[in-house]
Amino acid sequence: MTTRRFVVSITTASDGSATAYSPYLSGRVSALHYIKTDFADGVDFTITAEATGETIWTQSDVNAATVVRPRAATHSTAGVASLYASGGTAVNDLIRLGRDRVKIVIASGGNAKTGAFHIVVED
Repeated sequence: MTTRRFVVSITTASDGSATAYSPYLSGRVSALHYIKTDFADGVDFTITAEATGETIWTQSDVNAATVVRPRAATHSTAGVASLYASGGTAVNDLIRLGRDRVKIVIASGGNAKTGAFHIVVED
């Protein structure tokens, strides 16, 4: 298994918004690292797969650098959510990309502020 890291640096517009894209990626998204440079406290992220719109990470009011390891709910071949039998808790698995870009949308980031995201993908 090969693990690769892609860095997406972002600078916001005067209204605190920005949209940026990773290069085309294929593999399992194992982690996203938010590296705070000087985005305003309370920045909001919406991170999705560009082609499908699948949510990878959304979070509001972020104040500090952080790492997430996103997972998605799984389903049976009948389209029914897979659950642990006793607790009804969703069964989650790594999010997979197939020649897709990660779309990062920033809101409330401050005027001309910067930050970066490290996307870790496993083949």
